[in-house]
Amino acid sequence: MKELICIVCPRGCHLKIDEEQHMTGNQCPRGAKYALNEITNPTRMVTSTVKITSELVKRLPVITSREVPKNKMFEVIKALDGIVVHPPVYLHDIILENVASLGVDIIATRTIIK
Repeated sequence: MKELICIVCPRGCHLKIDEEQHMTGNQCPRGAKYALNEITNPTRMVTSTVKITSELVKRLPVITSREVPKNKMFEVIKALDGIVVHPPVYLHDIILENVASLGVDIIATRTIIK
């Protein structure tokens, strides 16, 4: 039996799911989907920063374009080591394509002109 707290909505349901995927505690279908995904294929968005040669800031915040498998998160972070971006950079610019061969891009979450 695995116990989870659902993070899909603000309710924060306390879920219990067993090996046969019997579940209790979810107050909506989204909680059931979340719990099933958590025990079969957990995924996460990865947020981080990369270096930028800007007069204003030293780091550019970035995020994955979609969720990545939880067991690949460290590969994604490691792929960001050594990346240096030069302004201008605009919100949603692709900083790194196909990170860790996952079909996921790293995108800027801030515009920095100089």
